[in-house]
Amino acid sequence: MKIRLIEEKDNKEVEKLIRDCLIEFGGNKPGCAWEDKDLGQFYQVYQPAHKQYLVVVENDHVVGGCGIGPVEGKEGICELQKMYCYKTIRGTGIAQELLNLSLDFAKTYYQQCYLETFSNMIAANRFYLKNGFIPLEQPLIQGPHYACDRWYIKDL
Repeated sequence: MKIRLIEEKDNKEVEKLIRDCLIEFGGNKPGCAWEDKDLGQFYQVYQPAHKQYLVVVENDHVVGGCGIGPVEGKEGICELQKMYCYKTIRGTGIAQELLNLSLDFAKTYYQQCYLETFSNMIAANRFYLKNGFIPLEQPLIQGPHYACDRWYIKDL
């Protein structure tokens, strides 16, 4: 497995990864990434200097990914976006490497990192806590992912 920046050819596989993982956790519904209009064009979305999307590639196929982008209206705060991995690579340590690389990039532009997720993603919630993310009582912003019920922030 290797981690690299997203390429335009990855767009369809990244969208499939995200949709497959959302289905697995019951996130194929309004108010979460399922409805994001940008799902099939991440290469284009993550081109500005202050944004990044990394993919995990195994046997020439995308099996994981993670993005960093600004939180609109919140100066100095980024969001960990669309971090998903297929079951086949969970528990291998690659998600830790993906997170570390993403947070290292984020430190260049931001002072804090925010994320939104679901409580039924139990392993993901443990992973975020283990990596120093602090639970919030409510979302930092009232954004399009209103179905999420867990929110975290971390100083960079």
